[in-house]
Amino acid sequence: MKKTQILILLMLVAFGAKAQELTIPQLSQYIADNPFLMSPTYAGVGDHIKIRLNGLTQWVGIENAPDTQTLAADARIGNRSGVGMLMYNDSNGNTIQRGARISFAHHLTLDRYDDEFLSLGISYNFNQFRLDIQNLPPVNGQTLTDDRATVNHNFDIGVLYRKDKFFLSLNASNILPKDLEGFSLNPNETFEPNTLRNYYSYVGYSFSKNKNSKVEVEPSIFFQWFESDGRSVTDLNTKVRFHNYEDYYYLGLTYRFLNDVDQPLTPLYLAPLAGLKKNNFYFGYSYQLITNEIIGYSSGTHVVTVGLDLFQGISNCRCTY
Repeated sequence: MKKTQILILLMLVAFGAKAQELTIPQLSQYIADNPFLMSPTYAGVGDHIKIRLNGLTQWVGIENAPDTQTLAADARIGNRSGVGMLMYNDSNGNTIQRGARISFAHHLTLDRYDDEFLSLGISYNFNQFRLDIQNLPPVNGQTLTDDRATVNHNFDIGVLYRKDKFFLSLNASNILPKDLEGFSLNPNETFEPNTLRNYYSYVGYSFSKNKNSKVEVEPSIFFQWFESDGRSVTDLNTKVRFHNYEDYYYLGLTYRFLNDVDQPLTPLYLAPLAGLKKNNFYFGYSYQLITNEIIGYSSGTHVVTVGLDLFQGISNCRCTY
C-alpha cells in the first residue's frame, strides 16, 4: 500500500511540474555536445549543419514514467548568424505535450584577436499540452468527457559571451504567461499557476596543456530558477575530451542538486556520461543514478543522443567557430 501511495505521489508531482512549465525536461542532454537544446544562442555555432536526436527515459522501472524524444537541428546562415529548429514529444502518464521551437541567433565579434564574441538569440515556442482522461477517476464528483488540451505560444531569449575557451550563457525561457482556458471544471475557478518563466545560466571553461594537447578538461555549471514557485537546481559538470585530429571521445560526470535553504546541496542524481564523434557521426550516453527516495522504486534514467554533422561550410568570421 505504501509503495502504491508513493508511486501516485511521484506521478502527481511530475504532472504538477509539467503543467506549470510546459517545456521539455532539461536534464543532462545539453552536455552531450548539444547546447542548442538548452539555448537559442548556440544556433549556427560550428561549421556543420548539426542534427541531434535525443531520447530520455526517466525513472526506469516505474510504470507510465516520463518519456521524452527530441529532434534538433541548427545551421549557420551567412557569416554571422544561425537558425535552428527543435521538435519534441513528451509523455508522462496521462499528460502529453508536443511542440516545436524555432530559433535565430546573431554572433558579434568584440575582439577578433582574442576570440571574444557576443551572441544574441531568440526562440518562438509552440506547445500543445493535453490531458488524456481515459484512465482518470471523477474529479470533484464530475466525470470528464473530453480530453483537456491547451495550445500555448511563447518565446525564449538569451545571450552568450565567449572569450577563447571561456563561455557564459544567460537565458529566460517562456517569458509570456500561460493560457489556462480549457483545464478548469469551473470557469471562475482555477488552481493552475500561469507563470511559466524560468531563468538559467550555463558557464564553463575548457583547459588544455597547450594548443597541441590532445586532452581537454571542461568543468561547467548549470543553474536554473523557476519564477512560479522559487525552486531552483544546480548542475556541477566535469567533462574530459580526448582528441584524435577532428575525431574525439569524452567521459564526464554531472551532479545535480536542489538549492534548498533547509537542506542545501540536496542531491537529485549523479550522472556519468560518455560519448564520441567519429567522422560526421556523433553518439552520447548518460545514466542518471537517482539519489533520493525514488531509488527504492526506480533504477535510474537513460539519456541517449545520436547525431550527424553534415555539409561542412567555411565562414569568414571566427564568431561561428
